Amino acid sequence: MPQPHRPTRPARPPQPQRARRGGGPARHRADRPRWGVRLAAGLAVAVLGSGAIGHAVMTGLDTGIERVDPFKDMKNRPQAGHGLNFLLVGTDGRDKITPQDKREYRLGGAPCHCTDTVMLVHLSANRQRASVVSLPRDSYAELPAHRDDSSGKQHGPHAVKLNAAYAEGGPQLTVRTVENMTRVKIDHYLEVDFSSFMKTVDAMGGVEICTAKALHDQNTGLDLLPGTHRLSGGQALQYVRSRHVDGAADLGRMQRQQRFVAALVKQATGGGVLLNPVKFKEVSSTLLGSVRADRGFGSEQMLALGQALRDFTPASSEFASVPIGNASYPVKGIGSTVKWDEPKAAQLFEALRQDRPLAPAASGPGPGQVQAQEQGQPGRRAQQQPAVPVDVPPQQIRVQVENGTRIDGLGGRVDTALRATGFDTTRAPVGGASRDVKRTVIAYDPRWDRSARTVSTALPGSELRAVAGQGRTVLVIAGADYRKVVPVRPEDPYQGQFGVVTGDQVVCGR
Repeated sequence: MPQPHRPTRPARPPQPQRARRGGGPARHRADRPRWGVRLAAGLAVAVLGSGAIGHAVMTGLDTGIERVDPFKDMKNRPQAGHGLNFLLVGTDGRDKITPQDKREYRLGGAPCHCTDTVMLVHLSANRQRASVVSLPRDSYAELPAHRDDSSGKQHGPHAVKLNAAYAEGGPQLTVRTVENMTRVKIDHYLEVDFSSFMKTVDAMGGVEICTAKALHDQNTGLDLLPGTHRLSGGQALQYVRSRHVDGAADLGRMQRQQRFVAALVKQATGGGVLLNPVKFKEVSSTLLGSVRADRGFGSEQMLALGQALRDFTPASSEFASVPIGNASYPVKGIGSTVKWDEPKAAQLFEALRQDRPLAPAASGPGPGQVQAQEQGQPGRRAQQQPAVPVDVPPQQIRVQVENGTRIDGLGGRVDTALRATGFDTTRAPVGGASRDVKRTVIAYDPRWDRSARTVSTALPGSELRAVAGQGRTVLVIAGADYRKVVPVRPEDPYQGQFGVVTGDQVVCGR
């Protein structure tokens, strides 16, 4: 059940917008971005396109990759499962950003020898699915015995936050620690800094993002109105690292990062990048120019993967984070850490080892298709009708419909159409006090204003009317102007047991 919320100004109808720049204080050290998500996106661009281009373009692209040996002398490793596993880490790298971009995109502060995100990417054995699992940088971890890279001092096993593994022992200790925590064997290691992320997005011509609510973060300079936006590299960087736009903090940032990666995959697979050899080589060269990778990952591997993944779409990708048991687990000498829910995490990683999908199976047709069937339209046509993202899931909104006209059956048609796109209608429309309503009215309690705006998105052109004390049920008074209900979908859909979303659930124009 949705909770009461403070009244805010009504959202503007979704429409293409240019991202605006805003001011704000310099970004604090604690706000360093989570670069592993963007690295996953870069990997998708690289491997997806290679099959469409072929050896002629791929040859020589990996010559700029700096090589590391993260698997040297490793013993007692987990047993290999099915599919292919990448460990993706992202480092700060702000020392490579120009002074102008630092000022414009709030990238002040000194760079650090650390990782802000560690992620597992699992490619299924049949190459028809990619599962991306985020491992929080502050996760409670126990490092195995090792020699400190910077001091040369030998350390015994000890507790740390996960991002400290890279600081103490570089790629090899990071791989060892993640394998010990997940029991997933890593096949390839990839590392990138965020400067290449900006350049890669620009090389692709920007990425389209849609939001159901205004996003403002003074720390990053993010300033977006509700609607659809094409973000440049720097603007995309603001979008994926912002954590002060609402009360969801890191959870909200993670959801926005998932939407961005899905949008980037959509851009790569549907925007002509993969079919244009010149564009593909430009994007790939930009990305690979700052990648560090194991010696076993190169152009031949990229080509083989690309050939297998040539039919990849946003629906082929799924995004999850490790289930959390305690988000503020105190550790003496370390501070607050993120403690995993061990039983649920074990199930998640077992699914990766067994090459099973993480996302819940789809159950029946989506809202747009149901609405078309209710209205006698063919399902195929309905699937092409995009659903508009909304802030509150329609399933959480109780709606009572009144017929405010003398048109027989209008209330029933409106109730049926709203229910078809997901709203919890009463299924018992009634006649209104007035039968001369010209414009459809949405009457709502101000405490549930976000729910009312979701209903108004489904009924464009309707009038929002606040009624104090009405309660959680939203009243729709159908007027003579009623034509149809626009399909809507929650911006943050149901995520199943492991908090999973698929790429097609979160991109624009679904």
